[in-house]
Amino acid sequence: MSGYSVKKIGKLPLLFPEKHGGLARSFMWKVLGKLQVGSLTLIEGDETKVFGSISDSSAPHAEVHVHDTDLYRRILTGGSIAAGETFIEGMWSSPDLTEVTRAFSANMAMLEAMSDKQNWLARLALKLSHWARRNTSTRSRENISAHYDLGNDFFSLFLDPSMMYSSAVFPSASADLAAASQHKLKLICEDLELKAEDHLVEIGTGWGGMAIFAAEQYGCRVTTTTISREQYDYTVEAVAQQGLENQVTVLFDDYRDLQGQFDKLVSIEMIEAVGHQFYDTYFQKISHLLKPHGKAVIQAITITEQRYEQARDSVDFIKRYIFPGGCLPSLTVVSDALSRVTDMQMSNLRDIGRDYADTLKVWHSSFLNKLDEVRAMGFDDRFIRMWRYYLSYCEGGFRERIIGTHQITMTKPGYRPD
Repeated sequence: MSGYSVKKIGKLPLLFPEKHGGLARSFMWKVLGKLQVGSLTLIEGDETKVFGSISDSSAPHAEVHVHDTDLYRRILTGGSIAAGETFIEGMWSSPDLTEVTRAFSANMAMLEAMSDKQNWLARLALKLSHWARRNTSTRSRENISAHYDLGNDFFSLFLDPSMMYSSAVFPSASADLAAASQHKLKLICEDLELKAEDHLVEIGTGWGGMAIFAAEQYGCRVTTTTISREQYDYTVEAVAQQGLENQVTVLFDDYRDLQGQFDKLVSIEMIEAVGHQFYDTYFQKISHLLKPHGKAVIQAITITEQRYEQARDSVDFIKRYIFPGGCLPSLTVVSDALSRVTDMQMSNLRDIGRDYADTLKVWHSSFLNKLDEVRAMGFDDRFIRMWRYYLSYCEGGFRERIIGTHQITMTKPGYRPD
């Protein structure tokens, strides 16, 4: 180990000879010289280097200010995760963070080639860490708490009044986030053909926005479940405030423990937390919970078919820091699971990926406008930079379409349209 330094990235040691820091920069510049989409401008002291082409106005054009030249070594040995970690640590900044993540997304093949240079021990440790946090019945509560139990007051700083922490659907360019969130719920209820006599079951309560909307607007009964204590307490109180206790039942149970049969089922952006090991279990449970004539709608963040297996078997910034145990399905994975382990069929598909990019942009703007309140809650600048990177990382992925969002309608064999 002589001549090597050890730096901690979370719990993972990343090794690279200190004396070869200049080589790390040279290698990074060589990789960036292969930029195929858009441009990246690096500003380091008095030196400015531009990689890629600035001719395409529709492509991402990113600007990065380097504050610590050890950045190059860190990214070389830490891969794409280290790009986020070094931002959190203040080693680089950008006047437009989302343009940087768009550039990352648009040139994903180049970044993945760089990640292949990451030392094998770090890659193995990341995979083992993620595997240890897979969403078993016991581990799911811990993984959910790691994110959602930051506190209801924190999330209320940037979400719309209905506390919808999922993609909105903007009916027009002038619609605000609150209207877009309500429009999303209306579309889901219409796809479900929801009626007053229906009993709707929801997997993944969130903060109760869907359950309350369905009960108030359609007069149906709703049973909803969550494994987040913060969300459970918030929703129970919200249901009581709206006088809906006789219509809405809130459970603090794992979806795998749900019993009974229902007319309709909804699950909004919950599949991402299921984990690929449990996709069959998730869809089997949906099928078993529905009556023979039943209908379900899930809203899912998806990944392109070409990248599913690689993403499934690796750990990125989101899995490492934001949603431990998570995994994004592809549409084929969903379709295959439906045909393999259920008697349901996919009957409708709505692509709302662009709407998620716009939703994230609003969340990020609201978050930045509330930084004083965030700090007053005890969160430091590292936490703020982590959340900024998370929001921009996701927005960039949606804008470049390496990830998407779909509302997927599924029906049982006995379903007949009204």
